Amino acid sequence: MKYQVILADPPWKTTAGRKLKGYKMENGKQLFIPVSNKSRKLEYPTMTIEEIKNLNVKDIAADNAHLYMWVTNSHLPYAFEIIKSWGFNYSTMIVWAKNMMGGGLGGAFKINTEYLIFARKGKLKTTQTNKGTWFNIKRAYENGAPKHSKKPDFFYEMIEQTSPGNKLEMFARRKRENWHTWGNEINNDVEITSK
Repeated sequence: MKYQVILADPPWKTTAGRKLKGYKMENGKQLFIPVSNKSRKLEYPTMTIEEIKNLNVKDIAADNAHLYMWVTNSHLPYAFEIIKSWGFNYSTMIVWAKNMMGGGLGGAFKINTEYLIFARKGKLKTTQTNKGTWFNIKRAYENGAPKHSKKPDFFYEMIEQTSPGNKLEMFARRKRENWHTWGNEINNDVEITSK
């Protein structure tokens, strides 16, 4: 099967934020209590830029297709290389603006954004026009704290309303109705090999 819509959330080599032991409410705001100030290792295996780039996405992408790829600040330059190697051309940067929690990651600037690159292959027409590229959407929570790397349903719904055709989520952690999935935490609907 070929896919007109591919959503990828690559497991970039990076670290996670501080480990949290809960939160407290202060002046009506939720403040998180870190266990330490050190970043922690991710809960899942990561991939190098070359490993991600060498996935054979060209074999599963339709001639006319849309690619949506999640990327963080530090990996932006590599994301453009990857979308090219997968046979897509950059179109638009969609910004997920997150509300700050605690100190946040980053150095000179605390990072509270993540990016969803929209790229095209061929001439697949969209089914709606979106008003804007910047969205302030609350993070997904689990047991009272934000779930690392989990993306809000808002973005899945936006993709479903914007891009028609067979849909595949790469690096998926759960099944979503009307989507095929590929990842190391679920049963896969498709096999993706390296070049």
